[in-house]
Amino acid sequence: MSINIKPLADRVIVEPAAAEERTAGGLIIPDTAKEKPQRGKVLAVGTGKPDEPMTVKVGDLVLYGKYAGTEISVEGKDYLIMREADIFAIV
Repeated sequence: MSINIKPLADRVIVEPAAAEERTAGGLIIPDTAKEKPQRGKVLAVGTGKPDEPMTVKVGDLVLYGKYAGTEISVEGKDYLIMREADIFAIV
């Protein structure tokens, strides 16, 4: 999937993974109790800073902080735009 937004500098656009619907024991989690996902797929990356090239690339699955990024909505879909430094790991 591609997105028509190009992030600047060291920013990336991430599509968050779906929130868990059930617990490990099989209980259904209501919408009000679901936690924000902390993993997602990178859809677009900026060019990086002159002294710091980008590490992540389009298509990477990443882990990020619970409160990382800014939520944006494009054509009815929700995405996060965040700095590469907010990403903890590539899965």
